[in-house]
Amino acid sequence: MAGPYPPHYGAGPVGPPPHLGPPPNPVGPPPVPYPENPVAPPMYPGMLPPPIPYPKRSPWRAILAVLAVLALMAAAVGATTLVMRSDGDSAPEKLTSASAQSAIQNYLDALQRGDTEEIARHTLCGLFDAVKEKRSDLALADLSSDAFRKQWGKAEVTAIDKMVFSSPYQAQVLFSMNVTPAGSRTRPAPEMSEQGVAQVLVQDDQVLVCSYLLRAAGQY
Repeated sequence: MAGPYPPHYGAGPVGPPPHLGPPPNPVGPPPVPYPENPVAPPMYPGMLPPPIPYPKRSPWRAILAVLAVLALMAAAVGATTLVMRSDGDSAPEKLTSASAQSAIQNYLDALQRGDTEEIARHTLCGLFDAVKEKRSDLALADLSSDAFRKQWGKAEVTAIDKMVFSSPYQAQVLFSMNVTPAGSRTRPAPEMSEQGVAQVLVQDDQVLVCSYLLRAAGQY
């Protein structure tokens, strides 16, 4: 034997296997490599179309829009005025310092003499004629008059100090008045000056005192 292992029986001479070459490609030809710098095809086959000119905005559109808004505001004001005038045949009297002073004096006189109907007409603020049951309002007016007479023997409005309008027909009024405290009958009480605040309203051609508050005391 020439080596530790005898040659296989019937085998040919021992040697390197024959060169078979690369295996065949069962799919097809080898893939083509992707180019490093591909060039994208142009968007248009020729020259780009010219830019489309946009029409310029006319300033008249903005002007017409502003005029339309102003017309709507004028219509709203006119409608409000028409509603306010619909309660009567003519426009109500505008509130002035003189009419406010006269109305407050009328209210204080009603408190002084105990005129419960006149007091309730003021404090109901225009609703007196439409209210069907007035007993509670008249009772409250009587209590207000009683409290006022226990505190003051006389009250006279001397000046309107300030009016803050919420509309031409409604305002909060700060006024001054000379008052005489309710004292003993044997000696005259001294006169003093006080300030009060009243809410006044023009309704049905009347100036009504919806509420009255003495600055140094309570409300009546």
